[in-house]
Amino acid sequence: MNKKIFCTLGPATLNKKFLSYSQKNIDLLRINMSHINLKNLENTIKYIRKYTTTPICIDTEGAQIKTKIKKKIFLKKNKIFKINFKKGNLLFYPEYINRKLKKNDVLELGFSGLEVKIVKKNSQDLVLKVIKNGLLETNKGVHLKNRKIKIDYLTDKDLQAIKIAKKYKIKNFALSFTNSVNDIKKFNLMLKKERKIFKLETKQALKEITDIIKEGENFLIDRGDLSKDIKIENIPIAQRKIIQKSKKAKKKVYVATNFLESMINESSPTRGEVNDIYSTLEQGANGLVLAAETAIGKYPIECVEILKRIIKNFNKKF
Repeated sequence: MNKKIFCTLGPATLNKKFLSYSQKNIDLLRINMSHINLKNLENTIKYIRKYTTTPICIDTEGAQIKTKIKKKIFLKKNKIFKINFKKGNLLFYPEYINRKLKKNDVLELGFSGLEVKIVKKNSQDLVLKVIKNGLLETNKGVHLKNRKIKIDYLTDKDLQAIKIAKKYKIKNFALSFTNSVNDIKKFNLMLKKERKIFKLETKQALKEITDIIKEGENFLIDRGDLSKDIKIENIPIAQRKIIQKSKKAKKKVYVATNFLESMINESSPTRGEVNDIYSTLEQGANGLVLAAETAIGKYPIECVEILKRIIKNFNKKF
């Protein structure tokens, strides 16, 4: 069975050695628009093409809130700080999100456990109180815990990135935070001839999963952001449910996040990680996605080799 390997590019892999290696070992190279400056996108595409013809995928920012700060800082519980929408040390992105936030909103920032509550808001400022300790970093996802707000399904940056990608005849695009059938219809209409991958990473997507799977052709389960929207102990249930429904509908489904997290810093995986990978293949996933492991990890090629070995062992029984 032909299982695919997708890899996210970043500082660890935007080099001749890895890109040349990708030619025969990787099925798709992912450019995460959440972690690249738009002005660098065109040069990045050109650089990749110097060393490999491996297909590129533009992964959109999608309907998400992110942090925008100048430098990271650890915030202790009960600390109160003010954000000026134009001059403050913290901004939420996209910028229109600031207008939609309200007093008493509770936000989880990133993956360090940091939670803040808006205790005051006026036309210029937000006043926030830290309710759980954590590290505040830039470009991290923000989860609004107490309610849902309407967010555009693509950012302006996404729209410009798509134009640049089309110029270079890129054929693969991923829609982050796919929440509805309508999101899929709009993305399909925008990219009629290209291959679209719809990322499932919200509680709302799970509520509409049957209709969503009917509408799209390729799906990616992002276990990281999904674990912010549902309890982490429900991730195995959600993964199995999505894979089962996708297979029944004869749709492609891929899985991402934490497969080889230990290998960001270590040269070999844990037993639990190996078992997770094998189990995901056994459930019927069409492929596996490496994120931080190849974007910023110390052993990106070794990570791909581990996946290849596990896939080879898995295929022995067929």
